[in-house]
Amino acid sequence: MKVEVFLRLLKQHLLWFILIPAIAAATAFYVTRNEQKVYKSQATLYTGLVSRYSLLSDRQNSFTDRSASAFDNILTTLNSRETLLQIGIDLLTEHLRLRQPDTLVLGRAGFQKLHEAITPGWENLYYVAADSALLHHTVDSLAKTPTDNPVKSLLLKSDSYYSIQQLGANIVAMARKNTNDVLLMEYESDDPAVSQRTLHYAIENLNKRYSTLKTSETNSVIGYYEAKLEKAKTKLAQAEANMRAFSERHQVLDYDEEARNVASSREALNGEYNQELMRRNAAKASLDALNKRMGQQGSIRVANNDLTEKQKKLADAESKLANARAYGQPRTVINQLQATVTQAGEDLKVSAEKYDAAANSADAIPTQVMANDRLTKSLEYEESSAKLELYQKRMNEFAAKTNEYGPLGSQLRQLNRTLAIAEKEYLDLIQNVDQSQTRRQDVAIGGTLEVLDAPDFPLEPQPTKRMQLVLIGLGVGIFIAMLLTALRFWLDKRIQSPEQAESMIGMPVVALFPTVKKPTVFTKASLAARSMFEQLFNAINIEVTQNATRPYPPVITLFSIRSRQGKSWVARGLIQLYENADQQVAYCYPKETGNEQQEYMKGVTYFPYTVRPDFMNVTGIEYLIDYNQGLDTTQYDRIILELPALINNQIPVYLLKNSALSLLVVDANSPWARAEKQLLSMYERVTNQPILTVLNRVEGNYVDVPTRSDSMRFPTDPERSTSRSVKYSSGR
Repeated sequence: MKVEVFLRLLKQHLLWFILIPAIAAATAFYVTRNEQKVYKSQATLYTGLVSRYSLLSDRQNSFTDRSASAFDNILTTLNSRETLLQIGIDLLTEHLRLRQPDTLVLGRAGFQKLHEAITPGWENLYYVAADSALLHHTVDSLAKTPTDNPVKSLLLKSDSYYSIQQLGANIVAMARKNTNDVLLMEYESDDPAVSQRTLHYAIENLNKRYSTLKTSETNSVIGYYEAKLEKAKTKLAQAEANMRAFSERHQVLDYDEEARNVASSREALNGEYNQELMRRNAAKASLDALNKRMGQQGSIRVANNDLTEKQKKLADAESKLANARAYGQPRTVINQLQATVTQAGEDLKVSAEKYDAAANSADAIPTQVMANDRLTKSLEYEESSAKLELYQKRMNEFAAKTNEYGPLGSQLRQLNRTLAIAEKEYLDLIQNVDQSQTRRQDVAIGGTLEVLDAPDFPLEPQPTKRMQLVLIGLGVGIFIAMLLTALRFWLDKRIQSPEQAESMIGMPVVALFPTVKKPTVFTKASLAARSMFEQLFNAINIEVTQNATRPYPPVITLFSIRSRQGKSWVARGLIQLYENADQQVAYCYPKETGNEQQEYMKGVTYFPYTVRPDFMNVTGIEYLIDYNQGLDTTQYDRIILELPALINNQIPVYLLKNSALSLLVVDANSPWARAEKQLLSMYERVTNQPILTVLNRVEGNYVDVPTRSDSMRFPTDPERSTSRSVKYSSGR
């Protein structure tokens, strides 16, 4: 929105900007006529959230600034329902102990209200007032009972000094500028003593609850870590028991050392076994060689035995032969025995040859030597075999040991890992418990808020806010006026400025006419209108001279989308200019009452015409005018044709073909919406002539007013002004 439009809106709605703020300010002034005095008590507390030295300070490289969240926790604790309720209980307990008003505790007005609130049947509260602890306990119990009672109403439902709603609304706590180490607290009420005592109890309960919450917070953490520590301790003991049971069950003192010993012993045993195996194999080879040699010595004995046997057989055969010859046995027997002797001799000869061959070989060894060697090797072989059996037994034992140690390694590693994890968890939890206990001690030492400035007793009331409320009412009124103006501007579809008209209509505005209430009086509006008529007259003449294809005389068409736009006003101004130029003008305008008649005044002929049902089919102006009026176009220099409003009339399609140009007259106060755009679009399609836009009834700040020396008075005709004043002033 441009400045000109804004100023125009302000000028149009100036009454709103005067009345509405005045009414709002007067209302605020009237409402605050009985405004009570307000007394404010203030106090300052040191929180130490940033710069306090604590038990944990030496464990940190720098102080950790947790002031934002910690300060929010303090404010949350102060504004909690339980804290406000305890403040109200403490204040009510103190006031119930009074037997008469005390300016340092409770004023007369508050004393009367309190006694009025304690309904009959509850007067026993005054009798227990001597015991402050009992009274406090009684008030606290009544505040938390499910049934209604005066104390509960005062604390929870009323607007008294003890109500948690009033306390929460009036207790103000904030950090001092540029630091969160100092907390500023304020409280306002209509009683200075109540302000001071309420702030006193607020600080007391805030300290108590904040310290309790911080301590309970650390207690819960310590309890959590201690419970976890007990579980970790149990787990560690179980892991140690499992390790001890493993060692006892498998007789393992040091698994890694024993595993290395078993491996080295097994390797040494394997070496000894292989050495002994080689000795046994060597003894076996020697024994086999000796046995072979002994086998060879056995053949000599066999040959010797065989020779002896053959000698014995030969001797027996010769003895038998001799006996047979001696006793005279038959020749056959003797021959047979002789054959036997011969055969035995032959066998003896063969046996002797075998004996000689065996006894006379090159590697023959004495039998005694071979027997001794064989005995030695046999003993060596048996000894090696016994050792190998023992080695084999030991090797089997080492194999069994190795098979046993294989899975034991993984079990032992798992047990060691479980023990290490349990031990680490146990040590970590011990450290966490130690840190939590240190934190609890730190909170216990520095968890309270220190009072720097105690709540003061306000001697003077606060400055009244009446003028502020009046000014606020004035501002609210201005805002409402601006809001209504803006709503009217946004909801108003009327043309507000020439720029808006050009944007909405889609054509440049040639002339701007202000609202002229008295055309014959010399005013700024009349001067601006006359100057604008000259500009419009020049624009029309330029367009007419450039369009040589139209028939003479040129027809100037005035039209508007809606009625009462000012076509007659524009036509009247143009007619006066043509009169001054001594040109004959025919002005054709639609009848309104039906009684209009043709008339002639100083070169201008007024032709009223009737808008017929076939208005769209009229082909010429001479057919538009009634036949008895006799319009001869050749007698005129210009013809000004005013069309009825297009919103409720037909468009003379054929008549517009002969028009030289058209003047679109738009009232600045009329709306321009979808219907207007469609009708203008259809009008443009009907004719291809130039269309000049004239904006009528524009506010004065949009119209340039010429000086008197630059302006020219229009000659006025009293008779003509009188006869047509109604028509032109209406802005048809």
